[in-house]
Amino acid sequence: MDHSHFDFAELTERERYKLLIGTVIPRPIALVTTKSRSGQANAGPFSFFNVLTHDPALVAIGVENYADMRFKDTARNIRETGDFTVHIVDTALVEQMEICAIKFGPEVDELGEAGLATEPGRMVKSPRILAAPAALECRRHTTLQVGPAREIIIGEVLGVFIRTDAVDAENLHVDQTLMDAVGRLGGSLYTRTQEQFERRTPTVEEFRLRRSSSSASLCKE
Repeated sequence: MDHSHFDFAELTERERYKLLIGTVIPRPIALVTTKSRSGQANAGPFSFFNVLTHDPALVAIGVENYADMRFKDTARNIRETGDFTVHIVDTALVEQMEICAIKFGPEVDELGEAGLATEPGRMVKSPRILAAPAALECRRHTTLQVGPAREIIIGEVLGVFIRTDAVDAENLHVDQTLMDAVGRLGGSLYTRTQEQFERRTPTVEEFRLRRSSSSASLCKE
């Protein structure tokens, strides 16, 4: 199989971006709500997002600054208030999520523009989107200034809301089909998580037995 190699030191920022979003796929989408110091609600989607560890429970979002290096509303609000809420986006939320991605001014409530009903956060100031299949209430843990254009915000998950029909409260099993999460691909493309397959990592003993059985079958042939 042939491969093409690209030296990132020889590429522009935009060229590196195109290659990364085309290869690191699918990426989960965080629809993040925050509140400004004055109480103005804000919402924006971010696909540079993932969970980092469970103990402590940490998630990270990469937030790009404006071209003049000003902070976007999400980054500024988190700096001012210290909390945010990450919502998992499902198929039903895609259109409203895209409305929240529009570059409105800081005085505009994206949640209102998108027609998203919310209620006050339980453990944070940020509002919770009721239509989201899951919402992780987070307190800012660390902000990493990784370059002039972007910062990485790490949040400690204080608690999570999950659709009652999608989680077994006894064994904490989440039905990922009912979650119906969508992921981001390159460009303007998205993907659904409904098509799934299962693979279980074997134990060392199972692996050795499987390989020896396979070798024995080849010898017989």
